[in-house]
Amino acid sequence: MTSIRIVLVDDHPIVRGGLRAALDADPEITVVGEAATGEDALDRVTELRPDLVLMDLQLGAGIDGAEATRRIRTMSHPPRVLILTTYDSDADILPAIEAGATGYLLKDADPADLLAAIRTAAAGETVLAPSVASRLVSRVRSPGRTLTRRETEILQMVADGLGNQAIGRRLFITEATVKSHLVQVFTKLGVDNRTAAVAEARRRGTIR
Repeated sequence: MTSIRIVLVDDHPIVRGGLRAALDADPEITVVGEAATGEDALDRVTELRPDLVLMDLQLGAGIDGAEATRRIRTMSHPPRVLILTTYDSDADILPAIEAGATGYLLKDADPADLLAAIRTAAAGETVLAPSVASRLVSRVRSPGRTLTRRETEILQMVADGLGNQAIGRRLFITEATVKSHLVQVFTKLGVDNRTAAVAEARRRGTIR
């Protein structure tokens, strides 16, 4: 029986330790390495060539899990990437899925469900937490009322306290373009200012 070789990526040592203990108990799974940052993850994957990467999204300083996923998936013969995170907002889900993640689970998943998801993702099949699947289905069914990825990204930055000029610099777009996106955001959310937009988007689970 060939085991599934995994690299764990999480910035919390206790979380990595708990995951390793759970995975090591399964004879069909082998944890071959760990990483605490996005940059470390790229190094471990290049060095160890695992079958699957179990990836957190928020990794402190440096590149986040979505960007690490994107870079991993551009490698030759890349491993599958299964996201395992606390966050299920559109602002987290969309970048990860677009980066090439095979699956998206939440950390409150039952251990048995996690093991099953690992097998499914390693086989190349998509696996999603029920709440994540529901959010993606809702986006497809109501495209006129849901924010685009760029609109979600900009509103998350507004929520994080950035002004239009700073957002424009970070995204390499003009301040006028940022304002244009925010007008669309206000219209879709049925609000008329930034504070109300952030509050409504948080209520909907669009941003963290």
